[in-house]
Amino acid sequence: MIHVVKPKEAKPRNSFGVAFDLLATGPQSMVTKMHYRKENVIPFHSHPNEQTGYILSGRICVFTRDSRHELGPGDTYAIPANIEHSIEIIEDAEEVQVFTPPREDFR
Repeated sequence: MIHVVKPKEAKPRNSFGVAFDLLATGPQSMVTKMHYRKENVIPFHSHPNEQTGYILSGRICVFTRDSRHELGPGDTYAIPANIEHSIEIIEDAEEVQVFTPPREDFR
């Protein structure tokens, strides 16, 4: 079965004070659209899900304990499961994220 989510059907959610939309979810993956604001703070955390992202607009910085990557429109990244990471919002941004497997805490 194909799971389709039209824009008006997206479920608004919040994590670490960041607004995001829960989009399509399948048995093995989940898609979200993050709406970052400069004042958002995403502290170091980890989860048992691989996380990939595609920056649509704005600028963010993705950190691990030993790396720093500044990203802008068109940039992508992948963070393996269970790796501690944080995100600094340099300017208001939007990002599409995919989690494998789906994050239960985002449902």
